[in-house]
Amino acid sequence: MKVYKNLHEQIVSVENLFQAWEEFRRGKQAKPDVMKFERGLEENIFKLHHQLINNQYSHGSYHPFYITDPKLRLIHKALVRDRILHHAIFKILNPIFEPTFIANSFSCRVGKGTHRGVKTLAKSLLQVSKNNSGPCWALKCDIHKFFASMDHQILLKVLAERIKDERAIALLAQIINSFNTAGQPAKGLPIGNLTSQLFANIYMNEFDQFVKHRLKVGHYVRYTDDFVIVAQTRSYLEEVLPEVRAFLRDSLKLELHPSKVIIRKYSTGVDFLGYVILPHHVRLRTKTKRRVLEKVNSENLPSYLGVLSHANSFDLEQKILHKLNSEKE
Repeated sequence: MKVYKNLHEQIVSVENLFQAWEEFRRGKQAKPDVMKFERGLEENIFKLHHQLINNQYSHGSYHPFYITDPKLRLIHKALVRDRILHHAIFKILNPIFEPTFIANSFSCRVGKGTHRGVKTLAKSLLQVSKNNSGPCWALKCDIHKFFASMDHQILLKVLAERIKDERAIALLAQIINSFNTAGQPAKGLPIGNLTSQLFANIYMNEFDQFVKHRLKVGHYVRYTDDFVIVAQTRSYLEEVLPEVRAFLRDSLKLELHPSKVIIRKYSTGVDFLGYVILPHHVRLRTKTKRRVLEKVNSENLPSYLGVLSHANSFDLEQKILHKLNSEKE
């Protein structure tokens, strides 16, 4: 296993902080807190750099708010200077950990995403079913309160296996420990941090490697905490499930969502990331269809049509066009 040293120096360098600022500010220039930081940009960046190199940096507090995406989610927003540091950390750490991830991990990675995940799962189902000519089953699971449940010490231990730089680990510990799930000390990551996306993939990569190399599962797809295992028989999936559950509980202190552990026949449809994959077509989940009809308008139509292009959705497209035409009259 390759290890990395002197990462703290790379993370906190003035050059890296300014590059992180440029990436952070995209699409946020009109935000009041971003505009305020930009008015004293050089002074603010050099002050942050000075605090970091002299061990005077302390992560600030979070501003909580809710979004609907599509279910209600609690987001925690950090201060601008802290979010710039998150980008600076991501810039240095992502190239280190990205090559260690399996191909079928699709969340928050360049060239991946939900649609690639759905296509890959559809391909696996087709392969296992031998082009729809044989039996095929899917075990679909997700993790109960995933971001709120990640254990800080386990995450730091995984990071420290590759990062042999005490100052870098101390800085990462401060970022990770800046947030705790209510009533659960040393647990949880805020959904709003860029670093949380990377840390989630690093954390769950432990599970990915277990599934692929210890269980030797041939067909497995994951997006954040939502994953599917495909096999020819239901009995194989029933045998694998206790081992999956035990590894998550014992090694990562995570629990499967009690009502979201499902074994289904491919012929009845496999639900994944808002789509239902069937032997001869892919359709949108009923809840997704309803949400599209409720929220679509002339301005966001192209993005929704992009979603629909990955499914057999002619009838829904006609309903959308009818709705928009009726609104114009």
